[in-house]
Amino acid sequence: MAERTKTTMRDVARLARVSITTVSAVVNKTAPVGSERKKRVLDAMSALDYQPDAIARGLKTGRTHVLGVIVPDITNAFYPEMIRGVEAVAQKTGYSVLLCDSSENPQNEEKHLNTLSSRRVDGILLACCANSTAPATAIRRQFPIVFVDRIPPEVVPYTVSSDNTLAGYTASQHLIGLGHERIAMLVGHLGLSPHRDRLEGFRKAMQEHHLAIRDEYLVTGEVQIEDGLNAGRRLLRLPDPPTAIMVSNNKLLLGVLQALEEHKSPVPELISVLGFDDYIWNQYFNPSLTAVAQQSYEMGQRACELLLQVINAPQSTEVPETHISLKTRLLVRNSTAIPYESQKRTEIKRNFR
Repeated sequence: MAERTKTTMRDVARLARVSITTVSAVVNKTAPVGSERKKRVLDAMSALDYQPDAIARGLKTGRTHVLGVIVPDITNAFYPEMIRGVEAVAQKTGYSVLLCDSSENPQNEEKHLNTLSSRRVDGILLACCANSTAPATAIRRQFPIVFVDRIPPEVVPYTVSSDNTLAGYTASQHLIGLGHERIAMLVGHLGLSPHRDRLEGFRKAMQEHHLAIRDEYLVTGEVQIEDGLNAGRRLLRLPDPPTAIMVSNNKLLLGVLQALEEHKSPVPELISVLGFDDYIWNQYFNPSLTAVAQQSYEMGQRACELLLQVINAPQSTEVPETHISLKTRLLVRNSTAIPYESQKRTEIKRNFR
């Protein structure tokens, strides 16, 4: 098959019977063009399937009107909804989005940063992985970047995230209010701000009610389904298992639910379960799942708006440090209930085998 010859601005000008300058003015919106000539140019572009060279335009204007987005795990259902929010704002403002997945690997993340930088994107939205080197890279390059969802421990000027400390506190208060005292928490990786902050909220609630956090009930580590499955199995094998489990990540939650099914431990009759992040399928589980819902779509919108503000600020004007914290909602469903007395636990479990 012969290689297709790329259509040029000169071809469009020839077909539209106008100058190249006129075509450039229509394409780049740099000068007014009469309606009749503009229509001829647009018709010619359509007939020739002409696509402007974005890279060439970027070199001339200093802008590509492309934003980079790096997420740690695109298979985590939280991030697609967040990206939808980013896309909504980007499309309205004439920007395109390039998406990268770091796979929870800081080396991949750094490689994506370099790739996006070399492609001259105007700015980057980053949900960083554990042990991220991105903050140092961004500061060194003085590149427009907004950290979203996962906030690095280093001081950075622009962030958008949930109020995860309050979320962890509110979720814990719900379980304590039901009468649970033996509460376990699967925290995930403490190098990631959402999990670290949710643990802080859990500790605060437990301390306020003078309840002990047992070492064997506190599980930290990674954030995948297999990690939740293994942690759930360990908790359920304890001589004195918890009456409630709070899970800091939706993938961990799926693993815990599998462990409960294996162990024939009915929810909430034998054990209550509470998760973070809410999706439409949570209400269709049996029982429906109590969860802390984040504003993932709005998080993407607000992060993109902030990034565009940083990008479009005049060089003589610095955008003041901005740290946006979004509220969460506790959605109480059927997976949490008043705990049964210890002496009834054996009888309940026998009935569900």
